[in-house]
Amino acid sequence: MASRLGAPGARLHSRRGRADESLSPEHDAVAEDRAGRVNGSRADAAGEKVWARQESSGLTPGTLYVVGTPIGNLEDITLRALRVLREADVVAAEDTRHTRALLTHYGINRPLVSYREQNRASSAPLLLARLDTGSVALVSDAGMPAIADPGAALIADVIARGGRVEVVPGPNAALAALVCSGLPPAPFLFAGFLSRQRGDRRRQLQALATRPETLVFYEAPHRVVETLTDLLAVLGDRPAAACRELTKLHEEVRRAPLSVLLERFTATAPRGEFVLVVEGGGRGVNPAGSEGTLSDDDVDRLLMEAMERGERMRVVVADLAARSGRSRRDVYARWQALRHDEESLTPTPSPVRGRGGGGEGRGAPLASS
Repeated sequence: MASRLGAPGARLHSRRGRADESLSPEHDAVAEDRAGRVNGSRADAAGEKVWARQESSGLTPGTLYVVGTPIGNLEDITLRALRVLREADVVAAEDTRHTRALLTHYGINRPLVSYREQNRASSAPLLLARLDTGSVALVSDAGMPAIADPGAALIADVIARGGRVEVVPGPNAALAALVCSGLPPAPFLFAGFLSRQRGDRRRQLQALATRPETLVFYEAPHRVVETLTDLLAVLGDRPAAACRELTKLHEEVRRAPLSVLLERFTATAPRGEFVLVVEGGGRGVNPAGSEGTLSDDDVDRLLMEAMERGERMRVVVADLAARSGRSRRDVYARWQALRHDEESLTPTPSPVRGRGGGGEGRGAPLASS
């Protein structure tokens, strides 16, 4: 890695040298004097004072330090984050094994306390008590604590007690995906993980269908296809980006309409953690699920697709009624009518009877050759 980083630096230095050679001697003298004053003793003195304050200050007792950690690449951590992790009295981690590996990589040995969704009721009082006399560093498995992470509850507890919270910024998968998606980065809306239940998930998306902000979602690999299916059905075929394994060896960013992304990950099983970024409403895309935008043909099409997938009638009817503004009775009537039409178009096979004697009895099917 050092050699790869060194080469561009050498090229930059050589370009700068050629540019300096083209200047006059008088200009060189002025430039050197100015550089000496700005970047020399004054800058060095100021830097030493700032560094001395940082080194001697230590951590403030009673402070919860919210520390951002790498989302994949271990090099994506700040010097300040390492100092806080090294000096904190205790480190609260969602997964202590995962965090121990990070600390060991940087030669840090601090006490770890498990703080996750399943045990926060018992862990929070211990951490709050530790804050009475010391400092606590809060980390997540990856990225910034409190972003789709149980750390938000501990931060709220500390604030409610009148405690001090200090943020040590670091990497964040949502922002990384938003920036590299190519979609408008501002304004954006981070929705986190959608519901695992299809009906609830579609209702959440319906509430977001007309929002103008770029939408950002987290998703697990085994639910990517389901979520893309619902995004396409509710929001329409919008431009989007599927970002997986960001900052890791197999990082991948695919930018395409939702229909193309769905086709891609239906054919190839998704792997790794995903961030889905979708263009907001009001940019030339009509939400497929906005009230008043579903025609009778749209409702019939969606009902037929649901029938082909074998979905439960009650769930489909309730979902389409909420999305289209129609009553459940009307949507149910369409379901029944379409099912009747489908059954009437399906031919009923009639038995083929044998013709004449031979060894086959009456009514037996003819043997195929």
